[in-house]
Amino acid sequence: MFSRRALTTLQRAPLSRRTLSSRATAVLSALDLHSGRELPGVYDGEWRGSGETLQSVCPATGEVLANVQSATPAELQRALERSREAYEVFRNVPAPKRGEILRQIREALVAKKDALGALVSLEMGKIRTEGVGEVQEFVDIADYAVGLSRMMNGRVVASERPGHSILEVPNPLGVVAVLSAFNFPVAVYGWNLALSLAAGNATLWKPSPSTPLCSIAVTKIVSAVLERNGVPGAVAGLVTGGKEIGVNVVDSKLVDMVSFTGSEAVGRQVGQAVQSRFGKVLLELGGNNAAVVMPDADLDMAVPSVFFGAVGTAGQRCTSTRRLYLHSSIVPSFLSRLESLYQSVRPGDPLDPATLLGPLHTRAAADVYHAAIERLLKSGAEIMTGGAAYRAEDLPEALRGGNFVRPTIAIPQEVDVKDPVWSTETFAPILSVGVFDELEQAIEWNNGVPQGLSSSLWTRDIRNVGKWIGPAGSDAGIVNVNVGTSGAEIGAAFGGNKSTGWGRESGGDAWKQYVRWSACTLNFSDSAPLAQGVQFSNTA
Repeated sequence: MFSRRALTTLQRAPLSRRTLSSRATAVLSALDLHSGRELPGVYDGEWRGSGETLQSVCPATGEVLANVQSATPAELQRALERSREAYEVFRNVPAPKRGEILRQIREALVAKKDALGALVSLEMGKIRTEGVGEVQEFVDIADYAVGLSRMMNGRVVASERPGHSILEVPNPLGVVAVLSAFNFPVAVYGWNLALSLAAGNATLWKPSPSTPLCSIAVTKIVSAVLERNGVPGAVAGLVTGGKEIGVNVVDSKLVDMVSFTGSEAVGRQVGQAVQSRFGKVLLELGGNNAAVVMPDADLDMAVPSVFFGAVGTAGQRCTSTRRLYLHSSIVPSFLSRLESLYQSVRPGDPLDPATLLGPLHTRAAADVYHAAIERLLKSGAEIMTGGAAYRAEDLPEALRGGNFVRPTIAIPQEVDVKDPVWSTETFAPILSVGVFDELEQAIEWNNGVPQGLSSSLWTRDIRNVGKWIGPAGSDAGIVNVNVGTSGAEIGAAFGGNKSTGWGRESGGDAWKQYVRWSACTLNFSDSAPLAQGVQFSNTA
């Protein structure tokens, strides 16, 4: 086990004395991952993998952390078949017993939380506190699902026919495939796995090809618990791979439900493919999220929250704040304070507790950032701060191979929500600012983009709150007041509307998507009347 003392020592070690790659070795070893050889990236009760090699690259340094052998089409087919076999066993396990297994998974995650959080930082690039916080999300949803395992209730419905009752009964659904994105390489799978296991399903995970180590580490933790309880390992299977593997998972009739997190463009293809074979689909797609700040807002709360929403995770959360609408009376004071925070942030080693800004995940993400800046400049927008990558001399030597860009505040010439400057989600720390005079105008702008994930209003006027959360208010799936767009808890269902996909994960009633529902009419009388008074008899 990776001790807290050892991890603290690694966190505090200066980059000049201990490189990220040597620290990565300690983190990987603590999670039973050995970087000196290729790691198998397929688990169906046994570890295997003979497909193409995936490289796990540290986005802070550009160093290769490990190589992973992904699934071949034949290995994927075997994993799918084993998932189906495992489901046929696991569906008969009583739900409270499934909850006990989830409790044990929760405990196993807690035991590895520090090391797993460090791996998230190394492989994805988010800062240390966010990496550990992501693992905590998995812990929290496992807690939630333990209780849920005794509360996944149907209901009794009154029948119009004497001596009859109607039951609405939830039963396990089957095989749930989870296709997760790079930006939350642990938590999103956790949301799905916890509810899927509680419901009695088998789950097959196809993670992002750029974060295979996180998926292998998590699967090792979960599979050890399943093995101790005599549960087939394919109840929580894993297939790493690229686009071809993902397409085959989505198209397979052995998969009853696909939960996909990713871009709107790919999500549209996934949705069409799954629905064409009449499977169930859960989509968590783009989030082009807005914060609206009224003149009566508490700026001591609003400014730091917008700062975190826009800069946290280097702007790579689905819920990152990408649009900021300020009331005209507070523009100078708000932007002055926000710019000061932007000027204070420095890029750094994601494992250093003092670091607030980590790298973008890939070189391609940095290219997207530069293209968005160019688009803003061509439109005549003012770049208030940022607008470029960090120069090599601005970075410690060990980080000069990383994907570090400057968080940017841009002020376009006008707010036109049909313009790509406003309507396109850019997965990078770019915040566009617009100015309004009436709340109704800000709501119209908030709702005017294709996406509808998260939104935030800052005000102390209850009348504004009523408008914002009411029928003519924000049309997003997350509608916050005096809370930023980013950083949702697990207790409520998470998801968005419109081109965000209408999916719901995590808490609330999200579990109801992971079961199949049956309406069961029971007749305990001595006659068999038809509903609605229908008579169907050849006797007068």
